[in-house]
Amino acid sequence: MGTIFYYLMTFAEASLGVVGIRGLYEQPHYTVVERLPGSVEIRDYPKRVAAETDDDSGGSVAFPRLFRYITGNNTTGEKIEMTAPVSQRGEKIAMTVPVQSSKAGGVMRFFLPNDVVAKGAPKPLDPNVRIVTVPAEQLAVLRFTGWPDRASVEAHDRLLLQALAKAGKTADGKPFLLTYDAPFTIPFLRRNEVAVDISSPSASGLERSQGRVPAG
Repeated sequence: MGTIFYYLMTFAEASLGVVGIRGLYEQPHYTVVERLPGSVEIRDYPKRVAAETDDDSGGSVAFPRLFRYITGNNTTGEKIEMTAPVSQRGEKIAMTVPVQSSKAGGVMRFFLPNDVVAKGAPKPLDPNVRIVTVPAEQLAVLRFTGWPDRASVEAHDRLLLQALAKAGKTADGKPFLLTYDAPFTIPFLRRNEVAVDISSPSASGLERSQGRVPAG
């Protein structure tokens, strides 16, 4: 992708994001396999590829590190489109797009676009950035709007777990946050979701507990 076009697209995405328009971001494909009372969806996600890095700072170090990777700090100098949503696991909430952060091992991720995955993700120049494959997973998801601060997220976590318990389903791990918008999006136009695994990915040991296997 040309440098000028890349930054024009980035500017357009940011401008539209203010009012909650996120159509320029590639979003993951999933299948809704069941709907539960309380507006909870059970979704199947295929495996995905992500750039990840250790995160012990709530995103202040990890996010810039991953952003540098997608803006050219890789072996081909390729500029990679951002995707949505942000997926954040753990107690610290870093309001960034698009990234996954996990308390298990302190990990933050950017999921990579399908076209980049198809031709092979470029190798990071920063040794602290890794390319990993996230196995297929089934998630229970509850959507909400507003600013996803700790109180709001925890309240929706409880609603999600209550809905699962009433449906006789068991959560596999703790709920985590999915956000589809940049921090500057008008709160009532935001799309947020809390989600929890309800089936384990096909991995083992540490890789299974963290939901990742090495790419390649």
